[in-house]
Amino acid sequence: MYGEPALPDGFTALPYVNPDARQGGSIRLAEPGGFDSLKPWVLKGNAAYAVGVHVTETLMYRSLDEPFSLYGLLAQSVEVAPDRSWVEFTLRPEARFSDGSPVTIEDVIWSYEVLGTQGHPRYHAVWTKVAKIEQTGERSLRIAFTEADRELPMLMGMRPVLKKAQWEGKDFAASSLEVPVGSGPYVVDRVDPGRSITFRRNPDYWGKDLAVNRGRNNLDTIRYDYFGDANAMFEAFKAGEVTVWRELSALKWEQEYNFPLMQRGDAVKSEIPNGRPSGIMGLVMNTRNPLFADWRVRQAMIEAFNFRFINATLNGGKDRRITSYFANSDLAMQPVPATGHEAELLEPFAAELPPGTIEGYSLPEGSDRALDRAALRRAIKLLEDAGWTVRDGVLQNADGHPFAFEILLNQSGTAMRTASETQQIADIYVQALRNLGMQPRITLLDSAQFVQRTNEFQFDMTWYERALSLSPGNEQLLYWGSAAADQPGSRNWMGMKSPAAEAVIAAMVNSQTAADFTAAVRALDRILTAGRYVIPVGFSPVSRLAHAADLRYPSQTTPLYGDWPGFMPELWWQEAEE
Repeated sequence: MYGEPALPDGFTALPYVNPDARQGGSIRLAEPGGFDSLKPWVLKGNAAYAVGVHVTETLMYRSLDEPFSLYGLLAQSVEVAPDRSWVEFTLRPEARFSDGSPVTIEDVIWSYEVLGTQGHPRYHAVWTKVAKIEQTGERSLRIAFTEADRELPMLMGMRPVLKKAQWEGKDFAASSLEVPVGSGPYVVDRVDPGRSITFRRNPDYWGKDLAVNRGRNNLDTIRYDYFGDANAMFEAFKAGEVTVWRELSALKWEQEYNFPLMQRGDAVKSEIPNGRPSGIMGLVMNTRNPLFADWRVRQAMIEAFNFRFINATLNGGKDRRITSYFANSDLAMQPVPATGHEAELLEPFAAELPPGTIEGYSLPEGSDRALDRAALRRAIKLLEDAGWTVRDGVLQNADGHPFAFEILLNQSGTAMRTASETQQIADIYVQALRNLGMQPRITLLDSAQFVQRTNEFQFDMTWYERALSLSPGNEQLLYWGSAAADQPGSRNWMGMKSPAAEAVIAAMVNSQTAADFTAAVRALDRILTAGRYVIPVGFSPVSRLAHAADLRYPSQTTPLYGDWPGFMPELWWQEAEE
């Protein structure tokens, strides 16, 4: 995106892999909930996400060490117009699907077209910016764009390539348990719908000798077992039925790992640092509900959330608070007035932005006590300004309607929090809200119901997690764009519609320098954080993984992104038994 890739032409392996890792062995991973589909590329169904990780491939490979660098995978070469108005890819002649058939330009073009029109909504927005896609040679195609957007050539390298002959003539948008044929290093070996899925390394994988693959995809089998909740997952790890466990609680990490598996030395603890943004995690307010349409109400909700007490109670105070969407990185806004290019991008929208966006915004500090009286007083004042008053102990508006709403939680937990943790957080929060005269209620749903409700934005407040990278771009429109607010299945759960956010995202993807890009991301961070859409909780700058002692990873060369998709299990290997 800016400058040149870090690795020179002719490199032999990625810098963060063990190029001499042993081939063979197995790993068993735990997932919450279940699945009823093997098509992670469509909205319908609850898909086993790992199919898209292990079975299919893209034209380019994203480096875990360089936020804006891609290297050829299915593509042998890439050419980009000087103004980035088009990109041309040439396929490797040896690229093959797992059934032995060649990956063709026809497969690529069909995949891009069907994903852009019938696939998951995350593919649609970028497809609308494609003016033309056409074959230009036996193994090459060119994609021309309708508008200036410097990121588009990279995004076109990251679409999954599917086998046209398998899906043509079928309803692609439908959920399905048909096993996909891909070109990736693994094939689906066994499927027990809703319970487990096993991937087997393809010994005839066409790309095993590529430099980008050396030291990757070492394990012969990768199995994912699905459990009802995190407690069952942890018990399975303690019993040796699962070989990797991701611990989300720093307190438990310190105090609860003295069970026999660990004492015998059959499992060990590893901490993997990273330099990626914190992302956002916490309780999101749905502004489609008039209850949360006013920023003053949302700020009152934030004031009532006593993070310091919650963190001390549930985690021994060990988590760092998420202070903004890009915290823990150089892309993060600072709680001071905006200056320079950052301020220039925000100034045209000053009249419509909530207070603090340009001037500087920070979260309340909280209290060591359960009841943060100063914060509750601030919350009451904000609610009064927004037209809410307490009468007979009940917070009501001018029409006498009570401030009542539902907090929706997934009883299977989430990627970053167990169900018990999210419920404990919500329970403590509810007690504080009742002191304001509010009438919140908590609803627990199974994974399928939770996905359906959140896909359709049928909630008032719910638990929200959104990982963010060091190379944000067009996907931010799917997260925060106005069109996404009305698109079922989008990531814009808060329903925000902000011309300012869309303008700075446009500035991001068209930045000519890294400095301008950083300023644009910081401006976006200000809009999101001062928009007061999410009540943030805490995060850890390290991943805590307990794992079988014979499972290893390249610990001396941890990539910038750390334990990020593409790291585990792709870079791991299993030592041979002595």
